[in-house]
Amino acid sequence: MAIMKKLRLATLAAGLAATASLLSVAPVQAQALRGNSGQTVDTIAAVVNNGVITRRELDERMGLISRRLNQQNAPVPPADQLRQQVLNQMVLERIQLQKAKEIGINIDDAAVQKTLERLAQANNMTLEIYRARIEAQGVPWSTFTSDARTELTLSRLREKEVDSKVTVSDAEVANYIASQRGPNAALTSDLHFEHILLKAPMNAPETDIEAAQKKAQALLTEATGGANFEKLAKSNSQAPDASKGGDMGFVTPSRLPPEFVKAAAALRPGQVNPDLIRTNDGFEVVRLVDRRSGQGTGSADAPKLVQTHVRHILLRVGDGMSEPQARQKLLDIKNQIAAGGDFAKFAHSYSQDGSSSQGGDLGWISPGETVPEFERAMNSLQDGQISDPVRSEYGYHLIQVLARREAEGSVSQQMDLARQAIGQRKAEQAYSDWLRELRDTAYVEVKPVQANVQ
Repeated sequence: MAIMKKLRLATLAAGLAATASLLSVAPVQAQALRGNSGQTVDTIAAVVNNGVITRRELDERMGLISRRLNQQNAPVPPADQLRQQVLNQMVLERIQLQKAKEIGINIDDAAVQKTLERLAQANNMTLEIYRARIEAQGVPWSTFTSDARTELTLSRLREKEVDSKVTVSDAEVANYIASQRGPNAALTSDLHFEHILLKAPMNAPETDIEAAQKKAQALLTEATGGANFEKLAKSNSQAPDASKGGDMGFVTPSRLPPEFVKAAAALRPGQVNPDLIRTNDGFEVVRLVDRRSGQGTGSADAPKLVQTHVRHILLRVGDGMSEPQARQKLLDIKNQIAAGGDFAKFAHSYSQDGSSSQGGDLGWISPGETVPEFERAMNSLQDGQISDPVRSEYGYHLIQVLARREAEGSVSQQMDLARQAIGQRKAEQAYSDWLRELRDTAYVEVKPVQANVQ
């Protein structure tokens, strides 16, 4: 399933089959590599710090990836676009390998061999049969072995430089569990709000209502723009708690306006509700500060992680499909489903995800197993509801929630799962930031494209 985050072992085989070995070439200053006869046999595609990526390496990598995409019946990007994407990937790999060498990370032959054996076992094959399968796909075994060493090196580097430094607090775990319960989450949690009230009773003159709404909208714009909510409330709120910055403290859902409870279902702690809330008293700007388990409940009644049974239709952007076209196509499909169409049949016919053969069914998904954009949209849906098109790094999704259930296991086990999910998400962001910093501090010079001389 393309949107699912795989375990590293599961992704290793696909990643290795789509890459070529990275050869060390010198000197940096050379514009071409020459054989004994002096004839040019290769050129430099990019200089990366004190090393280079050759044109031959780049062409080999592109060829392997193109074959892999063709085998998967996936669209192959135009040559120029593919070249840029592959070269960027190779540059990042080379920078990381240089960093790994600098800090003394070395993967021995025994570790590589053990990884290859584990990959074969994961595919229910002996190592000999697995090797034959890889070579039948056009990937030399020496290349696959070299890339296994590269992937292990990058993984070891990430663990040392990024993953080992990520921490998750108990408060983050509690908030995460509470946020995963879908649109009815607020019904079982005490809620902590800050609010700004602009009075406008339902029976007030229309001009007063319009004036209050206009002022409330201006305050909402300030609040969502990052202004200090407490100061805004103290200066503008007409509620009795204005002097406290609009702080309502923790309140059970039954004591809150229904509109507040409904808004909380789509908010994470710290977020300002993006829309004004109209109550009998007037217009409210609200910010969810925190949520917690209802007081007086034992551990057996503590919030539990919720798994979601979900299916989707994915349209990828590119290769003739623009962003507006993908969105409109999914909106058309949504309308046809609403008119009685079969979601599974549309997924089977149109979805560009591996789940299309199952009618788009992704099965039961635990928190943290999907990309954040998909998960946020999924968590906001009622059972049976279909989303509008949702953009992720993979393209546009049409998402339908089929059912929800509480995850099995003890409360402590569920908290461990939550901690792992949060840690993974924080590590992904930290890794992305670390890669960007590493790339920004590296010397990279991309050479103009020129034909190889034979």
